[in-house]
Amino acid sequence: MNRITAAITGIAGYVPDYILTNEELSQMVDTSDEWIMTRIGIKERHILREKGLGTSYMAEKAVRKLITKTNTNVDDIDLVVWCGVTPDMPFPATANIVSDLVNIKNAFAFDINAGCSSFLFALATVSKFIETGKYKKIILIGADKISTFVDYTDRATCPIFGDGAGAVLIEPNTEGYGLIDEILHIDGSGRKHLFQKAGGSSYPATMETVVNRQHFIYQEGQAVYKGAVSKMPETSLELMARHGLTSETIDWLVPHQANLRIIKAVGERMKLPAEKVMVNIEKYGNTTAATLPLCMWDFESKLKKGDNIILTTFGAGFSWGAIYLKWAYDGKPEAEKELSDE
Repeated sequence: MNRITAAITGIAGYVPDYILTNEELSQMVDTSDEWIMTRIGIKERHILREKGLGTSYMAEKAVRKLITKTNTNVDDIDLVVWCGVTPDMPFPATANIVSDLVNIKNAFAFDINAGCSSFLFALATVSKFIETGKYKKIILIGADKISTFVDYTDRATCPIFGDGAGAVLIEPNTEGYGLIDEILHIDGSGRKHLFQKAGGSSYPATMETVVNRQHFIYQEGQAVYKGAVSKMPETSLELMARHGLTSETIDWLVPHQANLRIIKAVGERMKLPAEKVMVNIEKYGNTTAATLPLCMWDFESKLKKGDNIILTTFGAGFSWGAIYLKWAYDGKPEAEKELSDE
C-alpha cells in the first residue's frame, strides 16, 4: 500500500472590506507611505472594524467559501482546527465556535497557537491525523484579527499588521502529493523580543495594565528581523537538501508575509528568482496565521498539480520552520476562481 499523505484539496480566503491605507495611517501616527514601503513593503491592510465581530467571523466566511467551492458535505468533516493568536475569547476554542457557525456537527475541534508560525505548525499537526488513515476530511483555518492588539500610536508596529482568514481542506492522498516533510523549531528564550504582556494568567487585565498599554503587541524589530532572515532560509535549505531539491526544481516559495525585506532575503538565500516567491504583503500586511493560506489562495490559479512548494515562517516564541509540500491539483483560471469565491 502506498504511503498516505495529507494533501490540500481546496483553499479559500477572506479579508474585511475596510482598507487602512498608508495615507490614512500617516494621519494617525508619525509615518508616511514612503517610510512604510521602504522599510516594510506594505501599501494597505484590511481591518475588521465592526464591534462585536472577532476572528471567528472571518474564519466562518473563509470556511463557508471553502465548503461551497469544494462541494463538501459538512457531515463528512472529521476535524476542524483554528490556528492563530487572536481567539474570540480564552475559551471555548475558536474552532468550536466556527464549527457551530457553519453547522459542523460530526467533527471534533481544537485551537493551535504558535505565533506567526501557527499555520505551519498546525498543518504539520493535522497531517498526522490524515496519515493514520482514520481521518478523511479536515478543515484547517489560519485567521487573526490582529488589529485588536495593535497600538495605533506606535509607529514601529502599527503599519505592519492586518486582519484576514484562510481555510484549507485536507484529505488523504496515495499518489505522492501533499505534505512530504517538515522541519519545525522553537527557542523559548526569544519570547522576550515579541509578545503581548497582559491579558493572560500571569498579568490579567486590570486598570493598571490598560493604562500602561500592556495589551498591545511589543516587538523588538531588529531581533525578530535577524532571526527571520537566518532561520527561515536555514530550515528551507535543509529541507531542499534532504529531498534533493534545487532552485530549479522548486516551483514556489510561500514565505510568511512579515516584511518585504525578509521575504527578499529568504528568496535570495535559496537562490530563487523573484517570480517563484509568493508575495502579497503589499495589499494585506502581516495577517499572522493567515499569511500562508492567503498567499496560496491569491496564487491558486497559478498552481499546478505536482508543483514543489516550500512554506516557511518565523514568529513569536520564537517559532520557525519549513514544510515541503507537493501540490495536489491544478488551480482554476483566474476568472473562474473569482466567480467561485464570490
